[in-house]
Amino acid sequence: MIDKRVKNAKEAISGIEDGMTLMLGGFGLCGIPENSISALVESDVKDLTCISNNAGVDDFGLGLLLHKRQITKMVSSYVGENAEFERQMLSGELEVELTPQGTLAEKCRAAQAGIPAFYTPAGYGTEIAEGKEVKDFDGKPHILEHAYKADYSIVKAWKGDHVGNLIFKGSARNFNHPMAGAAKITIAEVEELVEPGTLDPNEIHIPGIMIQRIFQGEKFEKRIEQRTVRTKE
Repeated sequence: MIDKRVKNAKEAISGIEDGMTLMLGGFGLCGIPENSISALVESDVKDLTCISNNAGVDDFGLGLLLHKRQITKMVSSYVGENAEFERQMLSGELEVELTPQGTLAEKCRAAQAGIPAFYTPAGYGTEIAEGKEVKDFDGKPHILEHAYKADYSIVKAWKGDHVGNLIFKGSARNFNHPMAGAAKITIAEVEELVEPGTLDPNEIHIPGIMIQRIFQGEKFEKRIEQRTVRTKE
């Protein structure tokens, strides 16, 4: 078995250079690889293209990279919770490729499975379909979408072992699952790193063959993106 452990986030992101394309798992603040993102901020790497469902909030996660102008293009399905993301997009400072959420997930999964392209009805008749091939299936128009091509994929898991087997917890599975193995190199950041043989094979979500580097994060914040409470009657 190949031991894929690296010491920390800084070592995990070694090789990520200016101008590269990264996939980053998570949904809002749930399941984001925060230690890896912090290491990217400290590295001062720039001109990144980031594929992520959204950019979370201004002062956490991908919002930190946006504040330092390290991202030149975001490929996402949602902007709403990050004011700086919205400001940079509307001012033209940041190139943004908005994609239907299901299409974004499938473009990741297709890359993971080695499928170069697929047809989907999502987006037909909108700006999303401009310049794309259209075919009818059962009388319904579908547009051709290509799988993503990324240099690195960075995912976050609950548990992992030395050979890269991963288990996600609850909704933190989100985009981490289809992004694992969907790039040339996949980095897995885990909350708990265990010995091989410790994880129940029936509970493993991602097999180690899809992971090239794995490390245990030093700290994790359990932030709530939008706290909603009921007032006393």
